[in-house]
Amino acid sequence: MGKNRYPEDLAISLDDFVASGWKQVLSQAPRKDYSTMWQAFSAAARRSIEQGQNEYGKVFWLLADACSMMLSPSSPNEPFKPFAVFHDRRSVVPDDFHDADILFFGEIVDAVDDDWLKARLSDLVWLKGKPRNTAFALKAIDAYRGLSLDTDTWIHGGRDCWPRAISLARMLKGVAGDRLAQMEAKIVVAFNAATRADGFLGLWLSDLLKSNGLGRVHRADMARKLEALAHEFDGEGDLHRAREYFSAAANWHKAIPDEDKAAEMTAAVAEGWVKEAIARTASTSPSHMVAASFYENAIQTYRTIPKAERAKHRVDERIAELRARLNDSGERSLEEMGMIRTPAVDITQIVENARKSVTGKSEQEALLAFANLYGGANADELRSSALERMRQYPLQSLFSATVISRDGRVIAKRPAMSLGGELTEDDEIAIRAEMIRDYGTLVSMVAQGDIWPALEVLLLEHRLRESDFIDLARHSPLVPKERAGLFGKALFAGYERDFVTALHILTPQIEHLVRVHLKEAGAKTTNLDKDGVQNENGMSTLMDLPEAEQVFGKDLAFEFKSLFCDAFGPNLRNELAHGLLGEDGCHSPYAIYAWWLALRLTFNTWWNAARRSEPREEFNDVRHSKNDEVVAEENALAK
Repeated sequence: MGKNRYPEDLAISLDDFVASGWKQVLSQAPRKDYSTMWQAFSAAARRSIEQGQNEYGKVFWLLADACSMMLSPSSPNEPFKPFAVFHDRRSVVPDDFHDADILFFGEIVDAVDDDWLKARLSDLVWLKGKPRNTAFALKAIDAYRGLSLDTDTWIHGGRDCWPRAISLARMLKGVAGDRLAQMEAKIVVAFNAATRADGFLGLWLSDLLKSNGLGRVHRADMARKLEALAHEFDGEGDLHRAREYFSAAANWHKAIPDEDKAAEMTAAVAEGWVKEAIARTASTSPSHMVAASFYENAIQTYRTIPKAERAKHRVDERIAELRARLNDSGERSLEEMGMIRTPAVDITQIVENARKSVTGKSEQEALLAFANLYGGANADELRSSALERMRQYPLQSLFSATVISRDGRVIAKRPAMSLGGELTEDDEIAIRAEMIRDYGTLVSMVAQGDIWPALEVLLLEHRLRESDFIDLARHSPLVPKERAGLFGKALFAGYERDFVTALHILTPQIEHLVRVHLKEAGAKTTNLDKDGVQNENGMSTLMDLPEAEQVFGKDLAFEFKSLFCDAFGPNLRNELAHGLLGEDGCHSPYAIYAWWLALRLTFNTWWNAARRSEPREEFNDVRHSKNDEVVAEENALAK
């Protein structure tokens, strides 16, 4: 850590710290938080080293490194994380400090009268000291709880410091004395003093209490205060804050418990979404697509109200009203999607052709056309196109890239392209990332230009039931027989545009389908752990088996992997399995396309099987005659 900064064997003491002028350094920082403290100490360290004051330089570098780390209060064992992680390096973590550094921090703590710095140094000494000394944990708690409970402090680090203080107090139990009770009382006082001018502060403080199991005796007062603030924000048109406060009030009313008031607050949250939808369509830049998502949020919020409270708040009637608005906004949003104004791209004709392809046909013929709106991805063509573009425009490919999830996690890394003669393993990863990006563009076009418009026509002209889709799944050679009911339910949910339900049922069933067909092909789909327990492999591992392309074909194998289990793509299976897929993700073009792909495979394999057999009672019983058109088999599964 001291490399290229100061001599490794340089010894420093409390006297060096006192004489360094650390207070003056902090006083010149534009504001008080760990980020600005880190920057201030880093600059002072460089100046000191340049002036030959190595002891002061080391003091400042150690303080800078201590302040650079991100506080993660939810982890008792690893509360400090690096502020930056790169493919070949990272910033400082506690384990980078030498024992002498920790001893130095312990030596200077009592000379520090700044709560931010005292808390950080005390916490590090408590964490890394050998043996652990609870005195430093108590110093950390006292310094953390010395930070003000105001909006500015909260935004710039208080939101992490106070939970850390509570966590430490809980960890120490009786050793911490009445510190936990004192912190609870101080938070309650600050909450009661919060006003509309403090923005989200009241909400943050109530969440701090609730998430830590505090404030129980104040539940009713907390709920009433949150409700009052919510009405104030609502009255001035601050719909976002009003909705968040109503939601918090509902949670506190549930904790009392007062189910009637909780339902009232939940209804207010739903109506907040309705107000946002109306405002969005009435704005200077109206968007029915956005409004539709707000109406959907309102409906989903109303659905969380218990049945016993629904009649009082007219929940069922309100949901019916909002569904009508949702359908209207959905239809109008198609007009917004009809023209995509990018150079040389216009999907108007694609939308029109999609509608015409299913219009005026029998149910079976319409489904046949719907299932074959798009022929599916061609993996070889995607690879050739990606490789050609990367070589023609090499600048972007020369740099590595990191894929970050919605919550800030690094979930994939794309290496730089070597662009040499023979492709390396890293080159293949980069090519695949580019292929999946191109595939995502195709999927988005197909979902918005083909699937959605055609589905609107299907819903308008035909009334298909859940039993129809279950019957279709039951007679498809693709679908495992014991899963026909689940598969059919998922297909029907998507047909009704309930892609939240469709995706949650369909995704694990597709994984099961993959596993079953791979097993039938002789693939090994399990692993044996060190205790001799046999576990089933997940979809990501299954799709990496050499038998995957043999069973599903190169193109379908690419689609399955790109859609469901590749971090460069939507990663639907893993996102859903780990609870990371939100409502918006379930209505994304990827989700809609995944549902349509499952319907396409199910219908076409049934159709091909039915064409080769004698007439019998199948999908929709015998209400339909056989179509003379022949649909090409999707892959070996249809044979």
